[in-house]
Amino acid sequence: MAGTKPTDAGKAILKAAEELFLEKGFALSSTTEIARRVGCNQALVHYYFRTKENLFQEVFNAKATLFLSAFLQAGESEDSFEGRLRKRIETHYDMLVQNPKLPFLILNELLTNPARLEAMKNKLGREAAGMFKGLQDEIDAEITRGNIRAVSAMELLLMIVSLNVFPFIAAPILGVLPGATKAEFDRLIMEKRKLNADLVLNYLKTVP
Repeated sequence: MAGTKPTDAGKAILKAAEELFLEKGFALSSTTEIARRVGCNQALVHYYFRTKENLFQEVFNAKATLFLSAFLQAGESEDSFEGRLRKRIETHYDMLVQNPKLPFLILNELLTNPARLEAMKNKLGREAAGMFKGLQDEIDAEITRGNIRAVSAMELLLMIVSLNVFPFIAAPILGVLPGATKAEFDRLIMEKRKLNADLVLNYLKTVP
């Protein structure tokens, strides 16, 4: 790390920690291995982040924010509700393609460490609530116009997250099926991008 600026060193440590946490989770990762990946000593990791918990919290908050904002903040340039929703679904899916291990990290930590959920609520709660309300207002306006079926933002988000996240959760299982290849899996993953958006939009258009 000789000659590396402190800010660059901190970023390098954060990047290595992110990769390791996504691979192994919090419990199986160590600051020793993070330092080894960066090519620095362990003392430098502690100098910037003090503890493994602080380092993980930095990574986890950034990834949890990415998971939410990839959907809720996308599509603002689209004129129609349908266009905005399709853009949001596909943007969220693209984020998962780029971060396929992210669902495991978030689910594992929220299930095994309830304090992590509380910390995430405290950090993201207000921002997420504002975006959530904006989505509900959009939905209510479309329902009033008779364009879509009656549905809540919570129901819609649950459907989208289930469709988008499941392929990445199921990947290890699908990988052991007879005849399974990476090329075939990659093809199916890319097809799901449009298919998921189509499924959600068709469901909304089917007014009972």
